[in-house]
Amino acid sequence: MQLPNISDSIQFLPGVGPKRAASFAKVGIKNVEDLLYFFPSKYLDRTRILTVSRVTQLVINGYDGEVTIVGEVIEKEVIQNRKRQIFKVRFKDSSGFFECVWFSGIKYFKTLFNENEHYAISAKPVLTRYGHLQFTHPDFDKFTDDESNDFINTGKIIPFYSIPKELRTKNIGDIGLRKIILAAVEKYSGLVEETLPHELIAKHSLLNCNSAIKNIHFPETTELLNKAKERYKYEELFYIELLVALRKYNFLKKTNGIQFKIHQKIIKQFLDTLPFELTNDQLKVLSEIKNDMISAKPMNRLLQGDVGSGKTIVALISILIAISNGYQTVFMAPTEILANQHFENIKKLLQNFDFDIEQLIGGTKKSEKRKIIEKIKNNECNILIGTHALIEENVDFENLGLVVIDEQHRFGVAHRGKLIRKGISPDVLIMTATPIPRTLTMTVYGDLDLSLIKELPKNRIPVKTVLRGENSLPKIYKFIIDKQKEGYQTFIVYPLVEESEKMELKAAEVYYEKLKQSELKELKIGLLHGRMTWREKDETMQRFNNKEFDVLISTTVIEVGIDIPNANIMVINDAERFGLSQLHQLRGRIGRGTKQAYCILVTKNELAKKTNSFNFNFEYLSRAQIEYHKSKIRLNAMVKYGSGFQLSEVDLKLRGPGDIFGKMQSGFPQLKFADLTTDQELLINAKQDAFNIIEQDIKLGNPANKAIRRKLKNFYKDNLNYATIG
Repeated sequence: MQLPNISDSIQFLPGVGPKRAASFAKVGIKNVEDLLYFFPSKYLDRTRILTVSRVTQLVINGYDGEVTIVGEVIEKEVIQNRKRQIFKVRFKDSSGFFECVWFSGIKYFKTLFNENEHYAISAKPVLTRYGHLQFTHPDFDKFTDDESNDFINTGKIIPFYSIPKELRTKNIGDIGLRKIILAAVEKYSGLVEETLPHELIAKHSLLNCNSAIKNIHFPETTELLNKAKERYKYEELFYIELLVALRKYNFLKKTNGIQFKIHQKIIKQFLDTLPFELTNDQLKVLSEIKNDMISAKPMNRLLQGDVGSGKTIVALISILIAISNGYQTVFMAPTEILANQHFENIKKLLQNFDFDIEQLIGGTKKSEKRKIIEKIKNNECNILIGTHALIEENVDFENLGLVVIDEQHRFGVAHRGKLIRKGISPDVLIMTATPIPRTLTMTVYGDLDLSLIKELPKNRIPVKTVLRGENSLPKIYKFIIDKQKEGYQTFIVYPLVEESEKMELKAAEVYYEKLKQSELKELKIGLLHGRMTWREKDETMQRFNNKEFDVLISTTVIEVGIDIPNANIMVINDAERFGLSQLHQLRGRIGRGTKQAYCILVTKNELAKKTNSFNFNFEYLSRAQIEYHKSKIRLNAMVKYGSGFQLSEVDLKLRGPGDIFGKMQSGFPQLKFADLTTDQELLINAKQDAFNIIEQDIKLGNPANKAIRRKLKNFYKDNLNYATIG
């Protein structure tokens, strides 16, 4: 008789069979091991359940959130009124009765609910005019009688799984799936191989793999469920940090980098041309970069600084170090308009030097492109500035020494790798004006050395940010007109109506025509939107810069990098629809000159009321209340904080790590358990452990690291490709 093995097909589990096994395979569950790692999406814990009498009291006292209640079906009926059918199910629990109603899908729901069945019902409760507790179109989960008795009498915790449609079409529901998984856990959980070194399990008092599998599916107690979750949170963070550590040490063990010499004369000559002195933070960061560039190891540094903090000057001095050593440099920006602005600015700043500076973007003419590519190959081009066009295969450098990447979060890690591979071991400087919370710099950017510029230039006056309701728009337009007489120019930004350029254009165009003919008819108004070519955008911005327009109506195309010294008013309409990072970037477009700048956030009247409440506990709020509350926190945070670093922490708490983590960088697994806002201590421990292991055993050949090797190979094969990119 063959012994059980976790690689066994799931078709032999009770309740599966060949046809259902084929449906499981469609969602990636082929063997028992796959099934054991298909974890519950939520749990029903008796301590979280309310009774009918308790919920009734909450509603009477004005509670407006969702609750969960468990009841037994006592009757169901279809009610026909003049306009439509209504399906109603009555339930009872130990303290009273409640009802659930549905206005659609009645044919389906009629077959679902039967007398004496037990359900957990989750929704927002109301009291009808007859005093009945009622839920409309609730979420619901079904129990077996045994589960219901266990749940009610022993306080057992019941797991629920997100069931894909491929399984539901084979009539696998909550109860069926729990039975299948219970059979797998009882027979096979003891066979699962440990995925963490025993030393780390003991060090952090974690559950072992077998106990964690049992208690993540069918927890014996709340305490053991929390221990199982902690085990998987740590494991998730540990393997992410291993990938980060592998990337860092793979980069460092490459061929020796370039040991640049510092030619003080050229640096001094450049600094003497600047009309301002560098800040202390800029000097500190330059010292860190200089030390990297003179060392034999390739530089791999992230330069993080708020909008307008002077990162470009720091990058330019780094470029001068590379050029003065005879090397070529490349500067990649995320958009054509920003690349063009960098190109014009750098040309202007280096006009006293005999350097060849070229620009390569998607809009570059073919004939011009051929000439530039030839110059790059022949080492005749010193500085190449551009967009994604730089990573095309035919762009070959003779002697690339320094790569500068602006707004790295807009590129995937694969883009970074392609550009770096155009040199042998170039130094890499990555810049971002999008402040990153500390926990994310430890994960997404954990392979990079970090430099911060927190100090703004000495003559910079902080932007005044105010929150106004839509009924204040007439006063805002009057303010714009009055300030125009003092030489002020204004950006007026409208959000996307939908995720489509056509709708984006419509929003901007409609208000452009309206304001031109009404409130702002005495001013000169321009229009900027995403469907323009970069040349059209650039021409519009140049005209705005030359004061041909008093007001520029725009979509979020102005979000990154555009610098107009006289534009000192920013009006952001429907501000509640923007993320914090986007609002901060937009605000960064103004206040570049010597005048006081104003950022006016316009929102719905009820949202414009000031609040000092930064309460992030949304547990008992409805979805609509959560969105309303988050919008209020975002808008008030913009008024309260000028620093992007403070805003980034608020942003992380509001958005959750999954959203930010997933979008910032390809090549990283999604977080399923860990929460970077609450699990910072676990993250610090996981990072320390992972980096210690890779530092001592980069090939993971030590027998103690056998489990790590196996897990990386089995679960993180795709992610490992990114671990070789600097």
